Amino acid sequence: MPIQVRGRVRRDRRSEFSVRRTAFGFLLVAVLVCGAGLTLRTALESAERHPVAAVLSVVAVVSGAAALLRRRRNRRAAARAASAALDAAYEVVDTALEERPDAVPEPVRRPEPVDWEDMDPYGFEEAVAALCRRDGCTDAEVVGGAGDLGADVVATTPDGRRLVVQCKRYTSENKVGSQDLQRFGGTCYAVHEAGTAVVVTTGAFTEPALEYAEQCGIVCVDLAGLKAWSEYGAPLPWRAGEAVQSVES
Repeated sequence: MPIQVRGRVRRDRRSEFSVRRTAFGFLLVAVLVCGAGLTLRTALESAERHPVAAVLSVVAVVSGAAALLRRRRNRRAAARAASAALDAAYEVVDTALEERPDAVPEPVRRPEPVDWEDMDPYGFEEAVAALCRRDGCTDAEVVGGAGDLGADVVATTPDGRRLVVQCKRYTSENKVGSQDLQRFGGTCYAVHEAGTAVVVTTGAFTEPALEYAEQCGIVCVDLAGLKAWSEYGAPLPWRAGEAVQSVES
């Protein structure tokens, strides 16, 4: 008796196009791109000032991506893991910025050149006081005039010292001499109780004047030094005087 053999039925195992699967693929790519961008931004902006925050951000993003790859079959869980990873990364960055609001400093704009030699004496004193205020001496004011006893600008440095400045609006041919320094040296400490004494000129100083200033702990700023100070190219005068005053003390 013949045995009837059933023919094998071929099944087409080719997967059909799935909109959900395609959408999920795009979502996965978007999450990975966002994670990479966040990691790069955090690394560049926070690595130097917030190394811990940068590491935590990278770990959070990598953990989210790993969770997505491990759990591709469970789409809802993968989406939740990606969202949690991104939220954690943003939270770490926001917390770091709240702790250090100055973490991303504003760019320092180079100041416009100043024609110091073209100023009148009073304008010169006002410009020096403005420089002091710019660099942290918020109470700097011009006090020069008749009977000022050598003090043209007085202020308080950021570290609390009394700053007394004498401004000499001289030409390049007329140098500040030792007698000028001696008169200022006789009043800046005894009368004005200076913690730091500075003489600023639009000219230069004679050698005897510089020698006397070094002995008394007076900081001398000539025209070149004044230009460098105004253009952020030199130490602040009250900082430059620290070494001199420590030797005297």
